[in-house]
Amino acid sequence: MRRVVSVLAVAAVLGLGGCGYNDFQRLDEDTKASWSEVINQYQRRADLVPNLVNTVKGFAQQEQQVLIGVTEARARVGSIQATPQLLNDPQAFAKFQSAQGELSSALSRLMVVVEKYPELKSDANFRDLQAQLEGTENRITVARNRYIKSVQDYNVLARSFPTNLTAMMFSYAVKPSFSVENEKAISTAPKVDFGASPAPAPQPAPAAPPAKQ
Repeated sequence: MRRVVSVLAVAAVLGLGGCGYNDFQRLDEDTKASWSEVINQYQRRADLVPNLVNTVKGFAQQEQQVLIGVTEARARVGSIQATPQLLNDPQAFAKFQSAQGELSSALSRLMVVVEKYPELKSDANFRDLQAQLEGTENRITVARNRYIKSVQDYNVLARSFPTNLTAMMFSYAVKPSFSVENEKAISTAPKVDFGASPAPAPQPAPAAPPAKQ
């Protein structure tokens, strides 16, 4: 009897107009694809860190504290298994956010240190790494925004009636997204623009000589 009731309940849900089952399938795949691109771009950044640290070390060995900070932040990022299952675990997702935010902050501190070493900023290898890092940070922003949008679409479906009944029936839980606090921290790319120094402020014109009496 219970099985019959369960079957009837499922049939009733699926019989509702716009039950959303196929939409859940589509949006779930969209979030996974968007997440894969986020991970891909974060991995590109992590892969740049060792060469970046070694290049800076060659010119600024005395900046050990900053260099160690970047290396340790990169290690914490690498210790997190960013699998698709992480999308359904808010605590694990928050840990991932925190680790990426720490790496962003560490890279920002490193770039501030670099400003003190003109010979490093003019090094060809460093400038190539700088360009790669800048491009990667931009791609991270794009990928993260796409993920946020795909999660928003999915979560709206999961919370709306009658598709929320389908969500409960098939265990489609709301997915975590980047928090406001973390978004503020990681959406600011490290400063990597080492263009010409700003022009000095114009000096006031000399005062005119007093008029002759």
